[in-house]
Amino acid sequence: MANIKSQKKRNRQNETARQRNKAIMSDLKTSMKKVQQAAADGEPTDELFRKAQKKIDTAASKGVLHPKAAARRKSRLAVSINS
Repeated sequence: MANIKSQKKRNRQNETARQRNKAIMSDLKTSMKKVQQAAADGEPTDELFRKAQKKIDTAASKGVLHPKAAARRKSRLAVSINS
């Protein structure tokens, strides 16, 4: 446990950010799994893919994902749908 006031505040900020990032990533992973499941079942994936892309871009803009990691995820998701 920290004794310094600024470190105590920093710990609180880090915990808040961690929970926010965890929620964003969980939602992102769920949407990606929905797209992959729909593709595997032979269902149309257009709308689900668009939503997943939007969530990936949102995560990147909020700093949860690196921009290149976001691009890589979108690319791999598109390839998995089209194959």
